[in-house]
Amino acid sequence: MLTTSVLAKEADVPVYTVRHYTRIGLITPLRRHTNGYKVFKDSDISTIRFIRNARSLGFTLKEIGHILDMAKLGLTPCPTVREIVLRRITENRAKIETLRRLQEKMEEAKSAWTKMPDSVPNGDSVCHLIEAFDDKNRY
Repeated sequence: MLTTSVLAKEADVPVYTVRHYTRIGLITPLRRHTNGYKVFKDSDISTIRFIRNARSLGFTLKEIGHILDMAKLGLTPCPTVREIVLRRITENRAKIETLRRLQEKMEEAKSAWTKMPDSVPNGDSVCHLIEAFDDKNRY
């Protein structure tokens, strides 16, 4: 049986991570009858390492909880894992494209702004650099 701090050390995570995973139900401690302290099984080291690997692949803690629940029921989570990764790849590609377009706009604005003088707000204008930028027609 492992204490919170020993589990954290063995799994190479901070103690607060073990506490958080316990609080949200990803790992479930036992209670010592003598002192009421939370103790963990050796298998919880593997569970925390699994969680860390899943997080590094972009899985949310909610998704990881679902995967762990399926495994506890003896069901294979592999089809679910594949589905999540495929969905996330599509989402990431869309985000990358959105960021690419934003980067282009920002570079265009930066280039145009080097030719524009600074101005002081006058009540009708806050920052003429942004106000001169028309998202549809640009500059």
